[in-house]
Amino acid sequence: MNAASFQERIACVLVRPQHPGNIGAAARAMRTMGLMRLVLVAPQRFPDPEAIALAAGADALLDAAPVHASLDTALAGCTLALGLSARRRGVALPELDPRAGAARAFAHAVAGGQVALLFGNERAGLENDELARCHAMVRIPSVEDFSSLNLAQAVQVMAYELRLCALAQVQGAGAGDADAPAEPPADLAQMEAFFEHLWPALHAIDFHKGRAPFTIERRLRRLFLRARPSLRELRILHGILADAERMAQIARDRAVE
Repeated sequence: MNAASFQERIACVLVRPQHPGNIGAAARAMRTMGLMRLVLVAPQRFPDPEAIALAAGADALLDAAPVHASLDTALAGCTLALGLSARRRGVALPELDPRAGAARAFAHAVAGGQVALLFGNERAGLENDELARCHAMVRIPSVEDFSSLNLAQAVQVMAYELRLCALAQVQGAGAGDADAPAEPPADLAQMEAFFEHLWPALHAIDFHKGRAPFTIERRLRRLFLRARPSLRELRILHGILADAERMAQIARDRAVE
């Protein structure tokens, strides 16, 4: 995988964008820096003439942009997700600045991974449950008393940093993805399927013992996303959970005999 093809593996995902003009302006920002994959999640208005006008010739990105009803379907196949935010949020994630975030995204894409850069809507940004699906947060360090960065401007910041990464590699200054696993990590859809198995399995063995499950589930989600297990490793974990559920059912059956 070389720098010239990294564009095929990095998607800018606009989550619930409200203004079609920002969609077009984001497409323009991406196109000027060589990014080609725009993905939309539940846009308020799209397609729309305002999006075409603000794209200023980057119509091909708009025409090719898939529109998803949910973030989970938009992230299918993704192996690294970075959530953009102009301010710190109440989600405990590794925090990167735009340069470090772009370097990680670029190296992961060049190594063959699929990257999603998530941008929230104009009013409130990404919600906490959307950030919880990310491996890390990229925080654009705006001033504390005015952190309202336009959506397309945030896309431009990351697109520019990725362009610098590509130019550096062409000039021989790029570096590989040092933490790339031997096997590709499971994508986020496969991780969500694992979590959907893990939560009821914990209930089946009475792990919570009457306590609210939210905190432990949130911490386990962070743990497994940080570990980046492969699909083979996920299958092993699914097998362990299935055996735990089976043994719990046997114990319950014996208790009522």
